[in-house]
Amino acid sequence: MPHASSPSSSPRPLRLARLLLPFGLLLLVSLLVLHGRPPGTRPGQSGTDPAALFLSLSPGANASIAADLLTLTSGPHLAGTPGAAGVAAYVLSRLRAAGLRTLTREYAPLLSYRAHASLALLAADRSLLAHLSTDEPADPGRRVVRPYHAYAPSGAAVAEAVFVNLGREEDLAALDRLGVSLRGRVAVAVRGGGYRGGVVARAAGRGAVAVLIAGRADGGVERGTVLLGGPGDPLTPGWAAADGAERLGFDHEAVRRRFPTIPSMPVSADTASAIVRSLGGPALPAEWRAGLGLEGHAGGVGPGPTLVNFTYQEDRKMATIKDIFAVIKGREEPDRYVILGNHRDAWTYGAVDPNSGTAALLDVARRLGIMLRSGWTPRRTIILCSWDAEEFGMIGSTEWVEENLGDLQSKAVAYLNVDCAVQGMGLFAGSTPQLDKLLIDVTRQVKDPDVEGKTVHDTWSTMNGGINIERLARTDSDFAPFLHHAGIPCVDLYYGKEFPGYHTALDSYIWMEKHGDPLFLRHLAITEIWGLLALRLANDLVLPFDYHTYASQLQEHTNVLADRMNNSQSVSVINGFINDLSSAATEVQKEAKELKLLDIHDGRGLIRRRLLNDRLLLAERSFLHAEGLQGRTWYKHLMYSPPEDYESELSFFPGIADAISRRGNQSTRQRQAAVRQELWRVAMAIQRAANVLRGEFGAHNKPINFSVSMAP
Repeated sequence: MPHASSPSSSPRPLRLARLLLPFGLLLLVSLLVLHGRPPGTRPGQSGTDPAALFLSLSPGANASIAADLLTLTSGPHLAGTPGAAGVAAYVLSRLRAAGLRTLTREYAPLLSYRAHASLALLAADRSLLAHLSTDEPADPGRRVVRPYHAYAPSGAAVAEAVFVNLGREEDLAALDRLGVSLRGRVAVAVRGGGYRGGVVARAAGRGAVAVLIAGRADGGVERGTVLLGGPGDPLTPGWAAADGAERLGFDHEAVRRRFPTIPSMPVSADTASAIVRSLGGPALPAEWRAGLGLEGHAGGVGPGPTLVNFTYQEDRKMATIKDIFAVIKGREEPDRYVILGNHRDAWTYGAVDPNSGTAALLDVARRLGIMLRSGWTPRRTIILCSWDAEEFGMIGSTEWVEENLGDLQSKAVAYLNVDCAVQGMGLFAGSTPQLDKLLIDVTRQVKDPDVEGKTVHDTWSTMNGGINIERLARTDSDFAPFLHHAGIPCVDLYYGKEFPGYHTALDSYIWMEKHGDPLFLRHLAITEIWGLLALRLANDLVLPFDYHTYASQLQEHTNVLADRMNNSQSVSVINGFINDLSSAATEVQKEAKELKLLDIHDGRGLIRRRLLNDRLLLAERSFLHAEGLQGRTWYKHLMYSPPEDYESELSFFPGIADAISRRGNQSTRQRQAAVRQELWRVAMAIQRAANVLRGEFGAHNKPINFSVSMAP
């Protein structure tokens, strides 16, 4: 791929003309919407379908999305840097231009930047062999922030190096079999071993003194955070980093465990290759050679005979970040919130991550603004959110959720997240299970951007051999505080499974225009799916939640767990509570059908619908545990928080996953007791959800036997 470090360059005239050709239709459609309706008709209130109105505003929208993305990516805009202010001002101006009421909220978290870094290769006698670059080949002009790992501590090392492949547990075990120790050495890894912070933590646990993580052969070097233990400002765990807030000291245990204990840094593939090619020691496994293009290399994994001289100096500082909101107040239920969010801060230019999503959010705002001016208003309040400092660990969204936790837990209907809206072909989606059917229904209404005559649903199903919806147990985007901490139903949407230029200087408008989405039709599809989801959740008389799907998904999880634990009796007991949840879902479904038939203006019906909707939105909160997970109290969701072990095979029931993986010095009896406690907590949470759906107090008097049998 050609070098693409100048996204401010204008797109080719013919391509831009092709995009802008339909752009003039926007004004025409807007005029038709505003002035072409019959007198007295209020869209969304007197027969006009809000979804049809929203989709009628699609012609030419891909051109306006492209124009927004071009402006958003005209320069780098990492949170807390001067470039961030310009992007914030642009987003705020576009939301106001849409006619929406806007709000901002500032926080002052601890952010982390690169102050200095150096790297050299030395002979065994410590004489200089070569200075090694710490820059990114894809950014020769140094226009963007130089590669670094946020929150990596300052440090220096002159030590032998060891190549650890991807830095996974299985790779470290392979080194053990070769008789190679990491103690006192620099670990050199190839990106791809899961969360980069986990790679560093595993190496530190084996005694490494520093970690270098190689970029790709295309010249990109992936920046990113290595903060441990969850999202949010590390000095204010559980409360907002507002002015005047209490902040923990760096010597506090809750703070210390958030930071890696050794320095680390991303480096180019060429730099890493130069180090690995100098190593001796046991022969390099054949399957490890491809990551650095070492297929013909006959060297070893190390250690020695060369030394690596590495220094890194971190610049930690309190920085001001700004979240931006646009609020459309609901007509009948203004105290119920449907929340859409995207972060706007980027490690580099951010054409994919995250401003493809920002441009989509601005188009959702544009359409909703036109609909408001036409007379439509939603039943429930819609909040559009532009988060700051996501790249440092979902800080903007986490601080806002922590500050407004009470309101959100009692009033939020759902959170709909779009981060990297477009990074390739094909829809990928994650959600909490009660939103699956809604998501599937909406994709049937949206034209596929790549296949003529097909809907997104058609190609989504074909691509995966059936609809595949991920469960959101990861912590890599802004849904994390909403789901894992607050228990709010969530959706996460994106096009394209992965992006090779992730967090590199290659994430530019030029890449998007040439490769990612030349006609911006995938952006258009994401915008339509996002907006239609919001309209259904904001307008449906009865919330479109399906807890049958939730019960079915929990049953699948339990079946997997039973295989892992030799079909223990305790897992069978959980099945009984899942059956109860399924029965409650059936009762709710029947009640919802009855309520939909009542006169929309009937007072008693309004109250009954309100009560049912409250039970539907609060059922997800039942999966929270007030004390949180053992040793990780910020994470409170017992079904879908991330497990402690970054390489865990279980992406559900995190407390159980943690208890299984924490071997340490525990006896079998102690481990079984820990697992038994976590099984009990999961079972009780499922029972709570069933009770909430029914609107009843718990009445389960049957004795429960949690005997545990685990595989060795």
